[in-house]
Amino acid sequence: MTKADGEKLLRENAELRAVVVRLTEQLAKLTERVAELLPVAQRRQRKPAPEKPPEPRPDVVGDAKQAFERRPKPPKKPAPKERAKKPVRPTGRKPLPQHLEAEEHARRPDACGECGSTALDVADELVEEKLHVVKEHQRRRVVRRTTCRCRDCGARTTPRSLPAPYERSKVTSEWLAWFVHNKFALLSPLDRIRRDLADRGVPLAMSTLVGFVERAADVLAPIDGVHWKQLLASSWMATDSTGLKVLVPNLPAAHNGYIELYRNSECAVFQYAAYKSSDDVVAKLRTFRGKLTADAEHRFNAVYASGDIVESGCNAHGRRKFRDAEQTQPVLATEGGAFLGAIYGEEEKAQKKRLAGDTLLAHRRARIRPIADKFDRWLAAVKPTLLPSEPLMIAVQYYERHRDALFRFIDDPDLPIDNSATEREFQNVAKLRLNMLFAGSTEGAHRACVLLGIIATCRAIGVPIQAYLAWAFDRLGTHRDVFGLKLEDMTPAAFKKTLA
Repeated sequence: MTKADGEKLLRENAELRAVVVRLTEQLAKLTERVAELLPVAQRRQRKPAPEKPPEPRPDVVGDAKQAFERRPKPPKKPAPKERAKKPVRPTGRKPLPQHLEAEEHARRPDACGECGSTALDVADELVEEKLHVVKEHQRRRVVRRTTCRCRDCGARTTPRSLPAPYERSKVTSEWLAWFVHNKFALLSPLDRIRRDLADRGVPLAMSTLVGFVERAADVLAPIDGVHWKQLLASSWMATDSTGLKVLVPNLPAAHNGYIELYRNSECAVFQYAAYKSSDDVVAKLRTFRGKLTADAEHRFNAVYASGDIVESGCNAHGRRKFRDAEQTQPVLATEGGAFLGAIYGEEEKAQKKRLAGDTLLAHRRARIRPIADKFDRWLAAVKPTLLPSEPLMIAVQYYERHRDALFRFIDDPDLPIDNSATEREFQNVAKLRLNMLFAGSTEGAHRACVLLGIIATCRAIGVPIQAYLAWAFDRLGTHRDVFGLKLEDMTPAAFKKTLA
């Protein structure tokens, strides 16, 4: 064999190897495709499950039949009010807010637009206003502290620096407040904040921003603790929970933890829990003595067992059950929903009138109690006609089992009709989940809860969030000894008093 023949064989061998590689890749793709199609084919070959014969309707006779036929009629929906004609709006543009700082420009022609002459006299003046924006800019705060030596004793004296959120901080209290407001109130992702700062010529590493979140939460944690003590000492609170993925070391995937919210009309506290445990809730509420508005979950049964905590239910859940039942029992489910709609209508009237205390109690007893009593009789009359598997039966049993808790608000003006306000607060948590996907650690989840709780409290009592955060960082940071305030005097509620 000549050298040329050997080289030819080597080329042919290389070409054959390349063909084998291509065929192997094609075979792998086909194998993956077969694996995808095989379950589909198997599902199509399955025999359809035999249809279950419909359950026989309950045989309602005698007193039960008469009770059903004589069941209370649902309240009639009030006739829609004629909408008052809206006042005619003035045409043209609305004037711009006068409190905005004005950037003024004066324009004067240099020559006549017709002949080019420069001999011009003022004939008129046109003024136009437009909204304008100057991009927010970052600043450096430079503090020069002069050290002096005493002529009498020779001692050196250096003045303290300006207040800062913590020792050796890289940012001021105002900057940290701006950052926390962006992240946890406006729900901006950290990466978006980092890119925005970089566009302004302030490059900060992601780890630096995460460190700011940690420091801010650690500074505000004592205020969150004050809020928790206030909740435990109150006569009423509401609670609910939602999921949060958390990265835990040595776990193959993110752990499905939970964020719990405890709130009343004055403050809110978020807490992270690794699991939905009855023992955990019992331990947290061990010193609480009052009424708890919560969903009808089994884990709360142990909370109510001692009698120190009284259950208050959520009618929004019951109302949804009747709406869901309209698919199978449109007539009866609509009747039941009408009772609840009338109850909500009376409560809405009270809220519009801003009733509270004894006046709200009198309104609920006079207007809502009769509707609730008729609803009880309606439930008792309808139940014997329903199948156990029907959605309407589930709704009826929900009110039978939790009737006292669901209507406890009638005799207590401090209780709400449902837990919707707590559930609405989780809208911000849901948007935050979209931006951060998961908490980087269990400690990160706890710190996020601290900041979410402070911001929710500010929102609940109508306090400007960023202004409070800057105020609190100054007083909780390096100059806490100078201000000399108790923790109770540094809460959002205390800050609100200073605004008045």
